[in-house]
Amino acid sequence: MTFRKLKPSEIDLRIGTVTGKGVSFLLYKNARVDMQILDETVGAENWQRDHFECKGNLFCRVGIKCGDSWVYKADCGVESQTEKEKGESSDSFKRACVCWGIGRELYTAPFIWIQLPKDFYEDDSSPKPKLTKKAQNILNKFRVSEISYNEAGEINNLVIVDKDGTVVWQ
Repeated sequence: MTFRKLKPSEIDLRIGTVTGKGVSFLLYKNARVDMQILDETVGAENWQRDHFECKGNLFCRVGIKCGDSWVYKADCGVESQTEKEKGESSDSFKRACVCWGIGRELYTAPFIWIQLPKDFYEDDSSPKPKLTKKAQNILNKFRVSEISYNEAGEINNLVIVDKDGTVVWQ
């Protein structure tokens, strides 16, 4: 079973590391993207998910109907910082979908580093500098505007823009 690669509009950005010189960004997908791709590829009636606990970890298994049988792939999730249980459930589902190949190309993303001006920090000399609220609001509006993949399915072109469409990383 082969799933299509993610479109730019299906990829979100999250701030990874913050230093006094800039920030790194990570690419990710949300669970609704996985559901949409499963629905369009195998049909809403031909996939299912269920959650179970094993040794204190929440797992999700995603089953896809293959002929007359169901084939399952599973993975565990981690709690989110905002909604603990919901985040763990969503994370396990997204990871199980990666086991099927949905969004696996995100693991080939290049290192995304963007230098920031000094006024983006509350105190850029601190060992753990904090971004101002204004900076966080600006950075949270960055988005992927273009992405392409090589024959091996790896990301070979990525463009990130700000809210005005200005390229901030390529």
